Amino acid sequence: MATPLLLLEDDPAIAETVVYALGREGFEVEHVMLVGEAERRLRDTTLAPPAAVILDVGLPDGSGLDLCRSLRQAGGALAALPVLMLTARAEEIDRVLGLELGADDYLTKPFSPRELCARVRALIRRSQLVAAAAPATTSAASLHGRLAEPSAPAPREPLLVCDEAGQRIRCGDHWLPLTRRELGLLTLLLRHPGRIWPREALLDAVWGQDADSTDRTVDTHIKTLRGKLRDAGAPADLIVTHRGLGYAIDPKLL
Repeated sequence: MATPLLLLEDDPAIAETVVYALGREGFEVEHVMLVGEAERRLRDTTLAPPAAVILDVGLPDGSGLDLCRSLRQAGGALAALPVLMLTARAEEIDRVLGLELGADDYLTKPFSPRELCARVRALIRRSQLVAAAAPATTSAASLHGRLAEPSAPAPREPLLVCDEAGQRIRCGDHWLPLTRRELGLLTLLLRHPGRIWPREALLDAVWGQDADSTDRTVDTHIKTLRGKLRDAGAPADLIVTHRGLGYAIDPKLL
């Protein structure tokens, strides 16, 4: 059975290329041209949900970025849906914004159809691995009940406090001595506690188009960042390595 995908793209020529390329790789692509159409399709519970969504940014009735943000805020299966931004906006700020709003990957036009297919396969593979490894979640009712108990402890001070305006992060009583890249990595991880960031996504968001940066660059900076956090009293496993997937902040330790 073909794997279903949803494509939001208002350029018929580009959409035809995407549908043809992915179709040859065993995907069944449903193409829509408006944000409203995509929203209705994704919220239609009578249809099987797509395995991933490919979004353009500039569209006649809105922005794919807004749709991506609303998906991440929706909760449930929609919040976990893999999202690939496919757009002509190639500036670093555009890529960073797309990733910060919840996109899992970002590919600029013009693009290689083979690369697009590879990125979509990787997105779906990572999504399946994360879903298989995710622990059972606590029901909202039981969580509410625990929070309502009179004996529940008072909220504690968060372990890390991010002062984005001052471009600094505090761990306990100490401001961390971070380099620019370390600050960018930790800020990004803290904005989405628990979210697994692939190395390539961290590279795009923090390093941009620096030709000297590789996956190994991310690993090295994460190592030094862990050392500085430990020196400030943070747990050694605050930044978790998910093998084959990437890095995440453990929200239970914050």
